[in-house]
Amino acid sequence: MSSRRRRHKNPLLQLEVPPGSLGWPFIGETIEYVTSAYSDRPETFMNKRRQIYGKVFKSHIFGSPTVISTDAEVTKFILQSDAKTFVPSYPKSLTELMGKTSILLINGSLQRRIHGLVGSFFKSPQLKAQITQDMQKYVQQSMECWRDDHLILIQDEAKNIAFQVLVKALISLDPGKGMEFLKKQFQEFISGLMSIPINVPGSRLHRSLQAKKRMSKLVKNLIKSKRDKGRIISTEAQDVVDVLLNDPSEKLTDDLIADNIIDMMIPGEDSVPVLITLAVKYLSDCPAALQQLTEENTKLKRSKAKLGKQLSCNDYLSLSFTQDVITETLRMGNIIIGVMRKAMRDVEIKGYSIPKGWCVLAYFRSVHLDETNYEWPYQFYPWRWQHKEMMTSSNFTPFGGGQRLCPGLDLARLEASIFLHHLVTQFSWKAEDDTVVNFPTVRLKRRMPIWVKRR
Repeated sequence: MSSRRRRHKNPLLQLEVPPGSLGWPFIGETIEYVTSAYSDRPETFMNKRRQIYGKVFKSHIFGSPTVISTDAEVTKFILQSDAKTFVPSYPKSLTELMGKTSILLINGSLQRRIHGLVGSFFKSPQLKAQITQDMQKYVQQSMECWRDDHLILIQDEAKNIAFQVLVKALISLDPGKGMEFLKKQFQEFISGLMSIPINVPGSRLHRSLQAKKRMSKLVKNLIKSKRDKGRIISTEAQDVVDVLLNDPSEKLTDDLIADNIIDMMIPGEDSVPVLITLAVKYLSDCPAALQQLTEENTKLKRSKAKLGKQLSCNDYLSLSFTQDVITETLRMGNIIIGVMRKAMRDVEIKGYSIPKGWCVLAYFRSVHLDETNYEWPYQFYPWRWQHKEMMTSSNFTPFGGGQRLCPGLDLARLEASIFLHHLVTQFSWKAEDDTVVNFPTVRLKRRMPIWVKRR
């Protein structure tokens, strides 16, 4: 697999694009893709074409001719390519809401700089200790209000907790009126991410853009307050805003920082709560896994109690079977279903050509549910991850990869571990039936209702 510039005699011009169909004029195969995406098996669109054309094929979705990869090696190549080969490509409504300076959309040295700064801070022992403390506090506050034989909506509880934890890490905002205002505006903002791209008063996109302006104003006021206090480079960063303010680059303007802080709130509303909710659903459906996870967490809780110590970040992450449960949840749940890129030059992949200007969709879900990669792919079986070498395989990319690997992946695991620990050591429960909705984002249709009983 390689990429080459156009020349007078370009060997790529002799290669064909992958087989497939571009569907109807203008709309392509978008309707069939979206119809499948709303079902409980969104990969059926891919599977149908894989059987005919192979794991890499062409289609036409969301207004662009697109090469779709359900092949692990090709996906790895796409993820690891730099901006000279592929750049992010997303639906117009999402790009308008995120803005041109979003870390999801920018390329080159500025993207690497922001990603590196945020990634280093997210890996710092100081932040992990803060996240652990905050997560424990908010989880305990939430669960203290739970009563026996009361219905609890896990997705709502997880969203409320994870959003507060993440916002504090981003801008040091504690619960209160400011947090409630931010939550309300953020709900309005995120509702437009996959909306019809028409920005007129009253439209979904317009309302979301107005909500983002209000959030941006709040964040910029916090930034101004920090600047007025005279934060300097030697000051230890307390949050992501500090990290970005302390960088000497003139490109990191207040507008850019504010926009990216808002974009970074998405995992607190989306990724982490859904990971927690799916884990509870899968455990509810697998009594053997729930029993082993409960025993593992109860044993740790008792051993720490005997020593009179609180659980640390490393304690939670040392729970090996709990980590296997989280990993298997990521594989089956596919919270990030795939990534879209745009070819900046003619690209050769496995003997095929991707023409410059075409999009590519690296579809993680098909790789994670491919029976040639995993035995019983639709069965929740966390014991498969006891063979740790599987986690380094290109068959497992729940957080993306390459230069755009999600910087918060370790924190997502930590937060899920803490929630599950407190849940299984304090409560037993009976889950009501619920189904996973996969489009436009992954979530539980009924928000995962469970009836709890305190142990």
